[in-house]
Amino acid sequence: MDLYANVHEDVVIQRGERKLIPTGIRLALPFGCEGQVRPRSGLALKYGVTVLNAPGTVDADYRGEIGVVLINHGEGDFTVGRGDRIAQLVIMQVEMGELMEVDELPDSTRGAGGYGSTGV
Repeated sequence: MDLYANVHEDVVIQRGERKLIPTGIRLALPFGCEGQVRPRSGLALKYGVTVLNAPGTVDADYRGEIGVVLINHGEGDFTVGRGDRIAQLVIMQVEMGELMEVDELPDSTRGAGGYGSTGV
């Protein structure tokens, strides 16, 4: 679903600057779900504006207003007005894992190889 800017007056995001934009939306997500705040492709392509921490996470136990951290990677200032579509929200089911401390990890094909270790 689209997320809209809930600002009282225009917000200017200068080149290289980031700002938290309110949406006016609060949710109660069920346990086992999260909201993922994702960039809008049109803003990224046309203006170089994107969600800084994409995807941003809205936890199921969060009850505050959803805010979107926008960053301007574009060539000029970007203005956010009231009602502008600024991001998208996808609600997903998530697995709730449990960590266990172990002395050793099982072997795998990749092993401990880091960035670039797969050759491509």
